[in-house]
Amino acid sequence: MTDKQRILVVAAHPDDEVLGCGGTMAWHAFQGDEVFCIILAEGLTSRDASRNRTEHASAIATLQNTAKAAAQVLGIQETTCYSFPDNRMDGVERLEVVKIVEAHIQELQPTIVYTHHAGDVNIDHQVTHHAVVTACRPQPGSMIQSLLFFEIPSSTEWQTAISAPPFVPQWFQNIQPEDKPDFLGIKCQALDVYQAEMRPWPHSRSIQAVQHLAHWRGASAGYPAAEAFALGRHRQ
Repeated sequence: MTDKQRILVVAAHPDDEVLGCGGTMAWHAFQGDEVFCIILAEGLTSRDASRNRTEHASAIATLQNTAKAAAQVLGIQETTCYSFPDNRMDGVERLEVVKIVEAHIQELQPTIVYTHHAGDVNIDHQVTHHAVVTACRPQPGSMIQSLLFFEIPSSTEWQTAISAPPFVPQWFQNIQPEDKPDFLGIKCQALDVYQAEMRPWPHSRSIQAVQHLAHWRGASAGYPAAEAFALGRHRQ
């Protein structure tokens, strides 16, 4: 086992945390690290023409409970859910989002932070990315050693190459090692908890697509399966 670290995952929506780095979170938990997750947007309300939290209050509560159940599958310490408007975070003052992320960083003092890639087609992912980068600026005394950006099936690959920076991974986490638990399998178990958010094959947000992507990312780095990340910053 390695020395215990504190890990913070910042996701825009419930299920993004599992799609983006569920296997890596399970790996960290197995290593003895303390893993915390914050989810910023409520989910659901963007499916209507106008936002109505009251109408969807029960469904939102169910989705937040689902996020906490998925966290238990992964073995992480805590998932905290916020209520920013789903797919409308571009209408929120950036500082509001930054302050929430900063508060968690101040409290937890994580050494590794995972969040969205800037090039995702989903606007909430973009806002989350930029807020986290701001909150993780390398000020003297910062404990953060690594800032990593994950990919989200049905958002990262749906962006066109000329519209935003492409996702180019340089950091790979083995999530199907021979001598440890099958972290890809644990990730898929957590996605099963999010069954209502998943789609049938060949949609890229299907269990089969997630497995195919993990095996391809693994093959790209010489592993049976992996999660891939774009490195934002690493310092020692």
